[in-house]
Amino acid sequence: FHPARSVGHRALARSLSDIAAMGGTPRFALVSIALSERTTRAWIREFYRGIRALARRFGVALIGGDTAVVPSGTTIDVVAVGELERGRALLRSGARPGDQVFVSGRLGLSALGLRLMKSRTRRRELARGCAAIKVHLFPEPQCALGRYLSEKRLASALIDISDGLSTDLGHLVEASGVGARLWEHLIPRAQVQGSCQLSGTDMLQLALHGGEDYQLLFAVPPHKVSLVPRRFRGTPLRRIGEICASRGLFLVRADGKEEALRPVGYDHFRN
Repeated sequence: FHPARSVGHRALARSLSDIAAMGGTPRFALVSIALSERTTRAWIREFYRGIRALARRFGVALIGGDTAVVPSGTTIDVVAVGELERGRALLRSGARPGDQVFVSGRLGLSALGLRLMKSRTRRRELARGCAAIKVHLFPEPQCALGRYLSEKRLASALIDISDGLSTDLGHLVEASGVGARLWEHLIPRAQVQGSCQLSGTDMLQLALHGGEDYQLLFAVPPHKVSLVPRRFRGTPLRRIGEICASRGLFLVRADGKEEALRPVGYDHFRN
């Protein structure tokens, strides 16, 4: 379903994003792959081209791994190693009531791209170079932003958005022992593109629960909010909510009504 080069890119990007989510700099990666007997040489070449291209851009050395052949199904395992100064790691557990919640970029683009790829409009949108499909196939880890937040000591807590805003914010507040309130009108969402027929409600749902955006979600103490730039290297940084003492997640609708927000993004252990 995904091109081999995209599979390689995405496999490494996910691990690099985890390092970005602690404010670190990725240095090394190990790639282990168990290949299906039906895998072609062409697919393997493109897969490694995807990994190597992303590794070069981020200065990551591929230092090893393992290779095997299995009867069916291909399994890929990537381990990335990064570094940062002692005491500068940004954890999920540092958010406190009153901190403001920020997010980078737009949310829901990757989920929109996946939906377009699965739809009848796939070929047309691919031919037009649809931005959402590009974001889905080749996500960009926010390593430079993570380092910036660490070096400037701006964030009290940090996580990347891999499983969806609602789910990953849930991880952050659970680790910090707090809750959070989001304002619906402040959540940056993907723009409807081309022949994609989605309502504003659909776009909000993709932004809240879609996942695989690999943007950064972070809490900022009130006295540091004015120090957060509006953009970082062209990527918008937006305030979308606040940390509160009451446990749980809450969404403030455009009409001012507040309701509980269920984390319904991707859950690895749901089943």
